[in-house]
Amino acid sequence: MTRTIAIISGKGGVGKTTLTSNLASALTLLGEDVVAIDANLTTPNLGLHVGMHFAPITLHDVLKGESKLKDAIYPHPFGFKVVPASMSVDDLTGIDPSRLYEVVLNLTGKTNFILMDSAAGLGREAVSALQATDEVLVITNPNLPSVADALKTVRLAERLDKKVIGIVANRVRKKEYELTKAEIEEMTSYPVIAQIPEDSNVTKAIFAKMPVVNYSPNSPASIEFKRLAHFLTGRPFLEKPRFHFTIIDRLVNWMIR
Repeated sequence: MTRTIAIISGKGGVGKTTLTSNLASALTLLGEDVVAIDANLTTPNLGLHVGMHFAPITLHDVLKGESKLKDAIYPHPFGFKVVPASMSVDDLTGIDPSRLYEVVLNLTGKTNFILMDSAAGLGREAVSALQATDEVLVITNPNLPSVADALKTVRLAERLDKKVIGIVANRVRKKEYELTKAEIEEMTSYPVIAQIPEDSNVTKAIFAKMPVVNYSPNSPASIEFKRLAHFLTGRPFLEKPRFHFTIIDRLVNWMIR
């Protein structure tokens, strides 16, 4: 059975692409077959995050009817597959976001997970991603404006009769001025199923064009991404965060930089 999950938020910059790339890799580490799709057609970033931003054939070509989907699917060195979007402004004309449903339908039954990195906001692109998938992961930052926008996303998903898996709180610092897990749950009426901590390794991993779960597997953010992957697959998670790296950890990080 293929699970199709839209990763969405009510605003930009909260970490949708980071969640998509790391969840794809974390699920792959569990033996799952995963396809990550960059459904942010106007400002795509998934290719940049995973080092596939110069793909010759992209989702834009598929949506314009100029290429077949199989030619826009690229295997990533870490095991998952990626359908990148074009970064060219010229490719914004002639695309039909509603055809995302056809893309997902074509992949259904051929993989375990389809993760769709949606566009920011609640415009046509984001709605098309929601309509194309069965389940929704809503990501937010622990501040009032972000959670308020996440609430709008939740309500839209409900109107479209989509299953909201839960809320992912990203860049959590545990400061007194942040909304707590309980407050986010009260506002959205859904459980916070992951709290990704603020972690400088995430920024370093983006610069290295790789998921942080591969760049720094034992970092606090990586542990939480892997915990979320276990949750989605129903597997118990026993690994604990390690805030102090061993000499081997430091050597591995130095070598992959």
